[in-house]
Amino acid sequence: MIEVKHVKKVFGKLEVLKDVSVEVKDGEVVVILGPSGSGKTTLLRCINFLENADSGELTVGDIQVDFKKASKKEILAIRRKTSFVFQNYNLFANKTAIENVMEGLVTARRVPKDIAQKRAKEALNWVGLSDKYDYYPSQLSGGQQQRVGIARAFVLDPEVILFDEPTSALDPELVGETLEIIKKVAEKGITMIVVTHEMSFAQEVADKVIFMDGGVVVEEGPPEEIFTNPKEERTKQFLSRIISLEPTYSI
Repeated sequence: MIEVKHVKKVFGKLEVLKDVSVEVKDGEVVVILGPSGSGKTTLLRCINFLENADSGELTVGDIQVDFKKASKKEILAIRRKTSFVFQNYNLFANKTAIENVMEGLVTARRVPKDIAQKRAKEALNWVGLSDKYDYYPSQLSGGQQQRVGIARAFVLDPEVILFDEPTSALDPELVGETLEIIKKVAEKGITMIVVTHEMSFAQEVADKVIFMDGGVVVEEGPPEEIFTNPKEERTKQFLSRIISLEPTYSI
């Protein structure tokens, strides 16, 4: 289980997260929606300590920490239970696909290189890149790079994977294939928190949808409730605008 309690984050004079609390059950897929600047990516980055929250508490499995007081040892323990898929891939340009996937196993988990290589190949096969082991990021399409990023996150066998708008940097024709891979991850029963604007994906895959705006959670609930009968006027406005503009992807 993941639980965030009363997290706050300020950048200068801008309060990006205002007393946000979120709970995610084991094996649950939670999709976070909201306009740009709503705080959803900042929330995700605080969970993995890519941003330092100003206050609040975080529980991941059996580890509970104070965001402000967390030690390096506690942060490392949280990161060992989580993995992150970035919207801009964040691959090492000087490493091949298989080396990118192996990196976390070898450096962070101290897995022997031969075992790490075997697991990395299995992960790349699973995301449909069995013929791209030795390709560098510059030789891969955006969709292929993102699949490497997903393989890199998946191979760590995390308790939770955090996806930060994983299709936002992709050309439209590559979005569907990436969503299909993320759906495969969900089918494995891995706990997932996904920040996205892909409404059809959220409706099909999510167990719970959270709508954020202005640094707060405006509304949350099962997708059938949020998409067909939202209670808050701000949620209704956002969904009516986004759904009318969204292309249809087959996943």
